[in-house]
Amino acid sequence: MEDKALSFLIAKAKEIRKLTLEAIGFLGIGHIGGALSVVDLLTLLYYRHMRIDSSDPAKRDRDKLVLSKGHAGPALYSILADLGFFPREWLLTLNRGGTSLPSHCDMNLTPGVDMTTGSLGQGLSAAVGIALGHRLDGLQGNVYVVLGDGDTNEGQTWEAAMAAGHFHLERLIAFTDYNKLQIDGETRTIMDTEDLAAKWEAFNWNVQRVNGHDFEQMDNAILEAKQVKDRPSMIILDTIKGKGAFFCEGRVGSHNMSFDLETAREAIARLGD
Repeated sequence: MEDKALSFLIAKAKEIRKLTLEAIGFLGIGHIGGALSVVDLLTLLYYRHMRIDSSDPAKRDRDKLVLSKGHAGPALYSILADLGFFPREWLLTLNRGGTSLPSHCDMNLTPGVDMTTGSLGQGLSAAVGIALGHRLDGLQGNVYVVLGDGDTNEGQTWEAAMAAGHFHLERLIAFTDYNKLQIDGETRTIMDTEDLAAKWEAFNWNVQRVNGHDFEQMDNAILEAKQVKDRPSMIILDTIKGKGAFFCEGRVGSHNMSFDLETAREAIARLGD
């Protein structure tokens, strides 16, 4: 990746973290940990890889994203607002009465959201269906799906994984936001998913594992996945829950936590210009 592009992505991810912190801080409670752990990935996808158009959110032959860990919606909303899918002012209505930005993603409320999510384990099934629909309709768009640790605890995820491998859905590129923390504690003690890569390989997926906060590693992995022609791809991202926020980084309690706007603004200040 050229230096200019890398510098842009790093700066943009910082901006998206700030918007996410402000939105949840203004509300006073939210899923800050899981939102911040996927900011870098979503920034890379939306500002470098995805074919989308904010002036035509429903464009038929576009790339689509299913945020299976729908509780990370605030991070996605920050990006969609920045790209012009809706006014930035909406971010301060997060999860309030009458909002178009609910706590979990809703395709019927939010411009730019491609699938309603939130019940963990269902997102990959939806993405498989979308990818099959693309194939039947002769569409060229890629389908991206972001799973969380909780998704990998659900049997439906593995049924969908088996189907995707069976149907050789080469335009399906999935990511596991592997921050290794869940609402009740460490993933390894709740439901150990290792060897995670071997599990996906067993379902006929092309698998890579990279640092989920390193843009160059993720970029190279996505470029490789786009070249795979006979199977879906899983990119496992080693991430840190609450990445970039001093009060919640790496903390189990950050899954859904209360914090005020003053704390959010201190975190924003610490991120720097």
